[in-house]
Amino acid sequence: MSDAAKIQLVCTLGPASLDPDVIRKLDARGVDLFRLNLSHTGLEELAATVEFFRRHSEAPLSLDTEGAQVRCGSVVPDLVLAQGAEVELTADEVQGSADRLSLRPRSTFQALRPRSRVGIDFHGVLLRVIETGPASARAVVDRGGRIGSNKAVTIDPSPILPALTDKDVAAIAIGRRMGIDHYALSFATSGRAVRRIRELIPPGAHLISKIESRAGVQNMDGIIEASDAVLLDRGDLSREVPLEEVPYYQKAIARRANRLRKPLYVATNLLESMVLNSRPTVAEVNDVANTLLDGAHGLVLAAETAIGVDPVGAVDMVKRAIEAFERIPVGLDFTAPGAETDGALLTLR
Repeated sequence: MSDAAKIQLVCTLGPASLDPDVIRKLDARGVDLFRLNLSHTGLEELAATVEFFRRHSEAPLSLDTEGAQVRCGSVVPDLVLAQGAEVELTADEVQGSADRLSLRPRSTFQALRPRSRVGIDFHGVLLRVIETGPASARAVVDRGGRIGSNKAVTIDPSPILPALTDKDVAAIAIGRRMGIDHYALSFATSGRAVRRIRELIPPGAHLISKIESRAGVQNMDGIIEASDAVLLDRGDLSREVPLEEVPYYQKAIARRANRLRKPLYVATNLLESMVLNSRPTVAEVNDVANTLLDGAHGLVLAAETAIGVDPVGAVDMVKRAIEAFERIPVGLDFTAPGAETDGALLTLR
């Protein structure tokens, strides 16, 4: 496979990988792009984090915006919401408790209505709104459970949100000053949203748009055309479409991206078991192979390298999977003469 067709490897930085020794080891393994998630990086620490990374690697760094999403604020440790309890939702920045939770952005509350459904952290906890105000609401816990700080929130009906948060705009300004030329737009909803961030990032900067919502799927053509590359975040997409349909959306997006000659990156759960373990499952390795066969140009490790027990081991595993893919002459028919089979038989060399 030529360098132009080389499968790209993207690693997300986090507590497990923001370590000099880990960064140097990942860099030595040829990671193509490192990703800094602004949903988990405060503005006050952004410049220092970029400088820290650059002291240990010359690889490119991408700023990944928060984008048009709703999240809860910080919460007390081990917070559990009990089924049937009432909880206040507020736009104020408060530490969440069993009685009160903060949601951002503030514009979220304009869309809340009595009977709106609020799912927290992949619908682990489900709330039903019973009363609303300009910047607050009251809700009943229909399904209880444990929640953590800064978790993604899904609202049905979905609110209309700006493409970029105020924090995103400020972070992009910092990125420009620091010479960062890779950016990712989270929760891209349209080509217009992509063009909005184009106006803010440096001229000629590389822009990846993330398709991870129902609106993103519905407007994928405009998003792909306006972007330098696209990234499918299967995890966030599964909050808005049935889980069992996500593999088919992956194939559809891959076909569109390849048809429009735009690189496609795929993220979420590639090696999820390696967040806690030193080896992946066979099913995960099979998923990586099928993702490459779908036509992905890049693979993104998220939790595996941000908070996993062995970021370097996860990268080594993905690299071996990519090398296996590049060795196999995909598309050739290796069926033995006279064999009674309907499909091609691929054999490893």
